[in-house]
Amino acid sequence: MDKIIFVCHGSICRSPAAEFIASSISEDYIFISRATSFEEIGNDVYPPMKRELLSRSIPLKEHHARRIDQKDFNEAKYIFYMDDENLFTLNRLFGPQDKILPIYHFTPSIREIEDPWYTGNYKKVVDQITTCVKDILKSLS
Repeated sequence: MDKIIFVCHGSICRSPAAEFIASSISEDYIFISRATSFEEIGNDVYPPMKRELLSRSIPLKEHHARRIDQKDFNEAKYIFYMDDENLFTLNRLFGPQDKILPIYHFTPSIREIEDPWYTGNYKKVVDQITTCVKDILKSLS
C-alpha cells in the first residue's frame, strides 16, 4: 500500500490534522505526519487542534511528533507540505523531487496552509486541510 506523508514545521497541528482527516476518509493509503524541525519531537497534537478535530468527530490516533528522515522519504509515494518554509527544508534535506508537493497542489483556491499555532485559526486551517485532502484523494483515485 502506498504511503502518503503530510509535513509541517513541528507535526503538532497541521500535518497530524491532515493525517487524521485523510485516514477518516480513505483506507487506500497509509497516511503519516512528520515535522521538518526538531522543536516538537515527541510531543502530542497541540490541544486546540485536538479540540477542533474532535468537534468534527475526526478520530484521533496516538501521536508523537517525529522529524522526516531518509527512510520516510524513501518509503513515501507522495510528501505533501503546508507552506514554503516546509518546502525549503524538504529541498535542503532531499533535493527537489517530483513526489514533494504542496498539500494544495490539487486545490487552486488555496495557496498556503497557515500555521494555527501562531494565528489561532484552527477552524480555518482544518477547513482548508479537509478541502485539500479531499482534492488529493479525488485526484489520486
